[in-house]
Amino acid sequence: MAAEISINDHIAIDEDELVLKAVRASGPGGQHVNKTSTAVELRFDVLNSPNLPEGVKARVKGIAGRRMNLEGVIVLQAEQHRSQERNRIDAVERLVEILKKAAEPPPPPRKKTRPTRASKERRLVAKKTRGTVKANRGRPDFE
Repeated sequence: MAAEISINDHIAIDEDELVLKAVRASGPGGQHVNKTSTAVELRFDVLNSPNLPEGVKARVKGIAGRRMNLEGVIVLQAEQHRSQERNRIDAVERLVEILKKAAEPPPPPRKKTRPTRASKERRLVAKKTRGTVKANRGRPDFE
């Protein structure tokens, strides 16, 4: 059995669900970059994962954004480090972060409230006071 990657207390995914592929890193690097595949591409099929609850699958779509394709597969590219192993760890950590955010329940909807009568009256008194202060700033009438 493959090792499990823990997302939170209730959710864990199998490492077998991840597809990791070594690819060539882009950017400068001299001769070394042309002959080694240090970058890692991680693919995780969210929609077909048996370990994720339906609510999490729905929220992942909004969190992953354009990193998730139309088939429901998250594709992460990790090429920041020089070693393939470190890039692999980085990609898995980024996937876990996305899934942790999606596993958090959404906040309850905001309940609409109305201002109290006293707060309305305080607001009107303050407006009236500011209005008189500003009105008194003008030039005095000398008649």
